[in-house]
Amino acid sequence: MTAVGTDDPTVERTAAAGAALEIDGVSRRFGEFLAVDDLTLAVPSGTFFALLGPSGCGKTTTLRMVAGLERPSAGTVRLAGQDVTDVPAHRRPVNTVFQSYALFPHLDVLENVAFGLRRRRARDVRARALEALELVELAHLADRRPTQLSGGQQQRVALARAVVNRPALLLLDEPLGALDLKLRRRMQLELKRIQAEVGITFVHVTHDQEEAMTMADTVAVMNRGRVEQVGAPAELYEHPRTAFVANFLGQSNLVPGTVVEVLDGGRVLGVDVTGARLRVPAARNVAAGPRVLVGVRPEKIRLVAADEQVAAGQDVLRGGTVVDASFTGVSTQYQVDVGGLATFGVFAQNAGGATVHPPGTPVALTWDPVFAFALDGDEEPAAGTVDLDDEP
Repeated sequence: MTAVGTDDPTVERTAAAGAALEIDGVSRRFGEFLAVDDLTLAVPSGTFFALLGPSGCGKTTTLRMVAGLERPSAGTVRLAGQDVTDVPAHRRPVNTVFQSYALFPHLDVLENVAFGLRRRRARDVRARALEALELVELAHLADRRPTQLSGGQQQRVALARAVVNRPALLLLDEPLGALDLKLRRRMQLELKRIQAEVGITFVHVTHDQEEAMTMADTVAVMNRGRVEQVGAPAELYEHPRTAFVANFLGQSNLVPGTVVEVLDGGRVLGVDVTGARLRVPAARNVAAGPRVLVGVRPEKIRLVAADEQVAAGQDVLRGGTVVDASFTGVSTQYQVDVGGLATFGVFAQNAGGATVHPPGTPVALTWDPVFAFALDGDEEPAAGTVDLDDEP
């Protein structure tokens, strides 16, 4: 498909230069409240980048500063190496798609998409608007009014309107939040397809971990105005570096322990957890001292009978009791109280023939040590498990 074009030379220069976004030491204060705290990020050209975090973490404020709708209290915003910190929003090669699509109800779908092109007196307006609608697979609805469209279709029209100008950077602020779950999941795949096809750099703000992991090449997890960790979704999930990331991106079981020995030529740590000896790969430990939080994801754990012998080399915690069992279709999700330690989440895949453990059943928990990780023992094990206040 031919790329959607632009008549704006500023956009063309920026796109040609790489369209990378750099946020360097950016802060934003609202009176005494520090919404964004000395934030530094680099978004490579042509990638799908997600800012993920709870309400109040500063992600939307960050997006608004990139768009030019807020001015940083400190720091610099650059596009393709050009400082745009003081450039007005309408002069930045950036478009934004919000959760509320803000389509013009009195215009048909084609004219909604063409609106920006006509204001700039662009060439071949109709052809380019139809091309953008073809990209989102809605050209057959070009003569409809927005009120005649479903929520998902309206979202795709808003996306077509944003990409038709071929911006150097497309910002997405919770664009799927108003959709139901099934449609939201389908649109996640659609957005990823469109980004790959047009090659525009996408920066997507969301509080939905599944949304970020499904679509993004790179995810930055934000908390209280700062970035906790940046990386590919699989890297963040398998190798979290803070309790907040471990809990917010998926679910984790985190329990305090003390490193008491080093095994296997320094490759494995022996950790005492209330008398049980657990093993953690040294390469998956980020703690500087002996006090650690041992972590393991729910789907890595296997439930066995309380007195069952486990294979040599496996980590095991005994003394557990099932307190809840929820069938979710693909898995049964258990809550297991390990007396005096914590309540563990365990996901058991429903592959057929598996033992079902009703509430009250005494069990042991076991897992392969290669799946365990260790975080700083001074962190709060519950960090990231609850949302903060609404962001400004």
